[in-house]
Amino acid sequence: MELTSFLASFPCLQPPKSTAFKCYVQKGADKSAPFELQPTLIAGEAETVEFFTADGPLQSTGCSYMIGVHDKRTNTTTLRPVPLHILTRQVKALKNLRPIEVSTEERMQQRNNLGETFGTKKAKAAIRARERNRVDIDAMKNVAGHLQDTIMQNTESLPTADQAKAAADSSRLIPPYNADAQSPDEVYGLHDIIPEAEFNALPVSTFKAAKSYHDRIALLPFNRSDWLKLQLKLIYSAPKANKTDLKLVYYISTMMAFHKNSRNVGDKDALQQRLSSVPPIVVDSLISRFTEVERSTNKPKMTPQTETMLLTYMFALILRVEDYAADLETIAHDLSMPPTKVGNLFKSLGCTIKKLSPNELKERGLPDSGSETKRAVLKVPLEFPKNRIKRARK
Repeated sequence: MELTSFLASFPCLQPPKSTAFKCYVQKGADKSAPFELQPTLIAGEAETVEFFTADGPLQSTGCSYMIGVHDKRTNTTTLRPVPLHILTRQVKALKNLRPIEVSTEERMQQRNNLGETFGTKKAKAAIRARERNRVDIDAMKNVAGHLQDTIMQNTESLPTADQAKAAADSSRLIPPYNADAQSPDEVYGLHDIIPEAEFNALPVSTFKAAKSYHDRIALLPFNRSDWLKLQLKLIYSAPKANKTDLKLVYYISTMMAFHKNSRNVGDKDALQQRLSSVPPIVVDSLISRFTEVERSTNKPKMTPQTETMLLTYMFALILRVEDYAADLETIAHDLSMPPTKVGNLFKSLGCTIKKLSPNELKERGLPDSGSETKRAVLKVPLEFPKNRIKRARK
């Protein structure tokens, strides 16, 4: 097959950059048709998840997708038509689980329950007659061994506790993490949260030309945050402003603005106008990573899952700025969210919620008055919250 290109959308979960994908063309397809119109699918395999096209290339009337290929030798750019694939995923650990079939007895019981609730008098009388004619349960004692063998067969494919924990850790709505990190700054990589191209495009040079603190605040995409104002003040109170911290504060401000304008993510032009100072590459990336495409409208939309991802990515950056002890209450106030919900999101990143001791405040250069502030503290070895097991009522 001739080498070609594709556009792919990965709702919610994206594969590692090293994941290889292959293209397959349906048997009997018209080879004379343009490649982007042929029935194709693409598939790839990561360590724990398989990715593949959900329903074939996405077809839209009056709309086509192009990729620009730039030749450095001739300094020309060629636009090639490409198909768009919406990819779905399958967790490998769950592939071989076989559903347990509903027995005839269970099906009959459910049918009787419906009949007793909605049936006519005649139907109810027939149900009671069948109940009276049921076989005595004591006569079934001889099949106990067979029942036990059936139970063993139906449970042998269930994952072990370790396998279930590994599957839960791999599906968490948080940034990629290093489970073997020896220090908090090794847990979440900076460019796993902010892609390097976006990080380099952040426009922080304008802050240097600002004449006052209030002028710098006005340059932030979202400037109604007490937390952002404090961090900007701390950056410029140092002898020399730290450019990396300034970029992190700017990007966190952009994420807050994106979160506040979540209803406008379906209209990219309107969103870009509201975030006029933010480079388009950053806006495009936020839409790509933290929204899902609605099939009915073919427009991006922020779902509860993608909102959780946006917040955990943001909180991982906040931890980095605050030396891995984030002011939970101020952040909750700025985002108009309950502190309990914000605390649970920090816990999902591996944090504990507590008040810092005098020694911990001194290590981080914080005033003694901060001893009454609840903070989300990231510690190693990394430990995530355990799923609660509900006890059956007696």
